Amino acid sequence: MSNTQTPSKIGNVEKELRYISGIIKQKGREILHHYPITAPQFVALQWLMDSGDMTIGELSNKIHLACSTTTDLVDRMEKNQLVERVRDPDDRRVVQIHALHKGKEIIDEVIEKRKDYLHDVLSEVSEEEVETLNNLLNLLHNKMVDADHKTD
Repeated sequence: MSNTQTPSKIGNVEKELRYISGIIKQKGREILHHYPITAPQFVALQWLMDSGDMTIGELSNKIHLACSTTTDLVDRMEKNQLVERVRDPDDRRVVQIHALHKGKEIIDEVIEKRKDYLHDVLSEVSEEEVETLNNLLNLLHNKMVDADHKTD
């Protein structure tokens, strides 16, 4: 399939995605104000829930922070009983970060509120249009993942 999209169309897609991302981030921050968790902690917990336990280095790569910054972040999360450090039984030198029940509860509640917000925004959009939107977003996500894997 040839790429026949004009630069202005692609520019409009980029702009809309940027605006949407900004609005969702802002709404997410508003929701987080009601919880004992910061935005970077939320992102870290989401990765731990989605991908399972990981080392500081692995988590640093996922959340795009320096290892020292991630260590400080995990220290605060551990103090607030959101995560715990667990030594690998096969290699005691390896320490995994594990999300605790309190952290999982917060993520679940915040995600539910974010879904409620999106549901309200899309309340007057037809089910078919929502399905089309979802399909197109999945297509875009998959194309981005494929492109990232080609550059590795």
